[in-house]
Amino acid sequence: MRSFIAIELPLAIRSALAELQQELKMCNADIRWVKPDNIHMTLKFLGEVKEDRIDGIVNGIRDVCGRYGRLRLEVRGLGVFPNRRSPRVLWVDVTGDGMLAGLQRDIEGAMALEGFKKEKRGYTPHLTMGRFRSLREKDHLFERIDQLSDNSLGVMDVK
Repeated sequence: MRSFIAIELPLAIRSALAELQQELKMCNADIRWVKPDNIHMTLKFLGEVKEDRIDGIVNGIRDVCGRYGRLRLEVRGLGVFPNRRSPRVLWVDVTGDGMLAGLQRDIEGAMALEGFKKEKRGYTPHLTMGRFRSLREKDHLFERIDQLSDNSLGVMDVK
């Protein structure tokens, strides 16, 4: 089964993301939008996982998470990967204290012990809102992103 380790979002954040998507859809950019119920913050993508490996994965996650207390994260700001000239992914930024980077790094290490490859790219906490299908109306979308880029969509506590 296709698997990943992620932080699930509270309902208030999901609702704010749904409202933001509705606003951005008015720009008529050619984007395949992620359903708000499917938006999450990935900590580690695992890929295809056989069922007999799940116990080891869960134990590794439990061990790592047991070393962390509560994380306070804010969902704020918009951007695109890899850049505005060739956008592929529209995302919302997630910021917080340095504990999030440590948690992700420790999960990465625990999953390496379970035989999963380490990610070569640096970790950028974000929520994927949609994927560009073409560049149609991207300038209009970017104008709106610039106007909304400092709006907070909420704060969440992760335990």
